Formats: sequence, structure tokens, C-alpha cells
Amino acid sequence: MDSPNGIMKNSSFWTNLFKASSGKTDLQDVFKSMPTFEKLSKSQINNLTKLTHNRFYETGEYIFHQGDPGIGLYVIREGEVSISQSTPENIEYDLIKFNRGDFFGEMALLDNERRSASAIATRDSTLAVLFKPDLDEFINRYPKVGVEIMKGMAQIIATRLRNVNQEYLALYTKMVDNN
Repeated sequence: MDSPNGIMKNSSFWTNLFKASSGKTDLQDVFKSMPTFEKLSKSQINNLTKLTHNRFYETGEYIFHQGDPGIGLYVIREGEVSISQSTPENIEYDLIKFNRGDFFGEMALLDNERRSASAIATRDSTLAVLFKPDLDEFINRYPKVGVEIMKGMAQIIATRLRNVNQEYLALYTKMVDNN
């Protein structure tokens, strides 16, 4: 799925700013590298990984569609996933490709909104999924840890929002300068 002009545009909103180093394949290491979970103890990370569900997706298979309910966070253990978004005119744009150690869908852990984009496996992929109800139960069981998890989520969102603001300003100034 290429964008209409065949060029994939990467937006820093979609860039995985908190990616684990590429050599880490262990799910516990990936979680520990994410601001959302970095302050958790080894035993808490271990308990969290027990809540994850492994899913396999074949090349070309949708993980979720734009507009689907947001139900969880996905961590790529192996493979590659493309995130794309469609306009009201049904023009689909590829936004970014994620690889091993990347994560996506974290907004679903905070709100009950629908997916803002689609995710499709561009290679056979094994994903670990942390579903919102499981995380909510974990947070209820460990409320102090829950506060740290929510702070980490806020950090991810704040960083991505700052980057979107910078991109917006750069596009806006370019547009003004061209007029």
C-alpha cells in the first residue's frame, strides 16, 4: 500500500521515538525500554508480560482497520507493520513502517476512541498484544505502578505532540514563504 504518488511520507507523530535497541528481542527488554513501563521493577515487568497475548499475522493481513475500536497496545516481536490512514475521499497514505522492537496502538490504553489509522503486516509478523482490560486490571491491582504507567503514557503523547507542532509550524512557514 503506497501513497498515491508512491512515496512514503514519515511524520514524526508516527515515528517511534522510544524504540528499543534493535538487538533486543525479549519482550521484557522491550517493555523496559518504553517510558510507559521503564520505572517498573523486574517482577512487575514479568507480571505485565504474563498479561500479553502473542498473535501471528501473515503478510498482507490487517491487524486493525481505521475506525475499529482501540483495544490494545501492540509490540512487534518479529516482522514489519505498516501504519496507513485514509482520507474521506478514500485515498490511503502510508505513514510509517514499524519493525522488531517497535510498538503502536498505545492511545487505545488511554481512551475508548476508534483507531485513527490502519495497521497491516507487510511481512509475516509476530506481535505481543497488551489489551486495555488486562492493563486496567494490572493498574487496579498496583495503583502506585499505575501512576508511573500513566506518567509514561503522558510522556509519549507529549513528545509526539511537540513533534507534530514542530512539523505543523515548518509546513505553515513553508506555505507562507511560498505565497
